[in-house]
Amino acid sequence: MGGSVTDEAPQPVSVSQVSQQDLEPEELAPDVVEEQDQDLEIVEEAESQPVRQTAKESNEEWLSDFEGQLNIDMYQTKDNVIIKSTIAGVKPEDIDITVANDMLTVKGSRRKEESVTTDDYFYQECYWGNFSRSVIIPIDIDSENIEADLKDGILTIVVPKAAKAKTKKVRVKGM
Repeated sequence: MGGSVTDEAPQPVSVSQVSQQDLEPEELAPDVVEEQDQDLEIVEEAESQPVRQTAKESNEEWLSDFEGQLNIDMYQTKDNVIIKSTIAGVKPEDIDITVANDMLTVKGSRRKEESVTTDDYFYQECYWGNFSRSVIIPIDIDSENIEADLKDGILTIVVPKAAKAKTKKVRVKGM
């Protein structure tokens, strides 16, 4: 009680919080000074190279590697695990569903039907391109009898639960 802020010990500063430029070369270890010199050379080389991509091209290239993620609902009934997802605008032949052990993966692609320039958009919120989602199913399933249906933009995957083994008591015989 009654302590002041000045009573606290100074907090350590991480290396990432201090820029190497804030330190004088004699305060740095020799290998750090050498690294700084090499970094400067790399920057100078990069600055001398002409820029071949516009920012828009670079952004589009990055986005082409991006894969959207599906939102899903997954629940169980007495006999099945049900997975539902809204994927409007996707054709059934553009959807791939695979099961490996206890992981179910849905992959697909939603394609634009017309080409619109960026300048003509007022809003651009819909996701177009490749998407996927993998989920672990937390119970034993019968992967041979999985069914999928696409109706009104809703993908429904019905995954049957594995038949439960019946419990049987074994009587131990004595000799």
